[in-house]
Amino acid sequence: MARKTVRINGCVAAAQAAKYADVDVITAYPIRPYTATMMALAQMVANGELDAEYIVADSEHSQLSIAHGASSSGARVFTGSSGVGVQFGYELYSPISGSRMPVQMMIADRTLDPPGDFGSEHTDALSTRDMGWLMGWSCDAQEAFDNHLLAYRIGEDARVLLPQMVCQDGFFVSHITTDVALPDSGQVKEFLPPYKHPYPLDPRHPVSHGPQIMPEQGPPLQLERARAMEGATTVIEEAHDDFARIFGRRYDPWIEEFMTDGAEVVFFMQGGHAVTARHAIRHLRERGAKVGLVRLRTIRPYPTDRVMDSLSRFKAVGVVETNMGLGSVSSGGSLYAEACAALYESDTRPLVLSFMAGMGGEAIVLKEFYWMTNKLLEAQKRGKIEKRTHWVGFEE
Repeated sequence: MARKTVRINGCVAAAQAAKYADVDVITAYPIRPYTATMMALAQMVANGELDAEYIVADSEHSQLSIAHGASSSGARVFTGSSGVGVQFGYELYSPISGSRMPVQMMIADRTLDPPGDFGSEHTDALSTRDMGWLMGWSCDAQEAFDNHLLAYRIGEDARVLLPQMVCQDGFFVSHITTDVALPDSGQVKEFLPPYKHPYPLDPRHPVSHGPQIMPEQGPPLQLERARAMEGATTVIEEAHDDFARIFGRRYDPWIEEFMTDGAEVVFFMQGGHAVTARHAIRHLRERGAKVGLVRLRTIRPYPTDRVMDSLSRFKAVGVVETNMGLGSVSSGGSLYAEACAALYESDTRPLVLSFMAGMGGEAIVLKEFYWMTNKLLEAQKRGKIEKRTHWVGFEE
């Protein structure tokens, strides 16, 4: 079904997806490691491959402000950032979502300061997770390309109309070159119709976006946004079904299970480190360890029932965190807290451990997955948790 296969990295895959989506407006401000995406798009616009307005902002705050305004006018908008850039634009996330503007933002994760670390952590994007944006992580360049197309289809649906953060690990996905199948443009047109906002800013048909309101007018609007996020689940599943039919690649919208048949303990994680986890699990299985992987693909809306049904089948779960939740539940990351919350109503609850790994952008190597597996098996054998949170690489 693919028109051609090319060897590109995650940054370029995101740019290719924006080109195939025929975006109208691109807003850019450079920060590593996502900059390569905007470089690729700038070249496409300059070469005439993509007919789009390419606007260079003076900061991420301005970048997202421009994206907000462009989407208000009815344009299909693409933007992105990394690390502290994601933080600098924070003021705009709620207004864009609350205005129901389906802006798409590519995030190549980067560690937050201090110190000035270029490595990948998920804290930058996860700090915005409750702002009303659809959000998920890609584990390789192919999935990044596909997820960007899926996100536009879902976010622009009239039943949803919400912005999307399509995230990938900085460097581990953004700069790793792999084979990516690019589709025929006709397939993309069949899957992704032209964007048409129901209430664009148009002087011929005046409307107001984001006016000041009285306090009692706020809750109904917040409820509407909450219902849009909850209702997105149906649209997400429909979009994935259509994607599989048109492109011949099927993803579970919510979670991916790997070698979970017969597993007693599993890793629960998201993003590019899952690729290494798969290799580790193959080796561990050969040695007789009953271990598997559950990878979270979509974190907003959070698939509570799917996570509960999946994780409750196992005796112990190791949540592999690449984000900081300083002072949070058990001093673990946000994935741990939400996994525990999802399991709360389950009749059978596994032991859940939090592993802080890959912090600062370090690679999570095979021997560290072996070490985490031993911790899970020890907890399973004891039948209780002696220590909930482990910093991988800092303990014996």
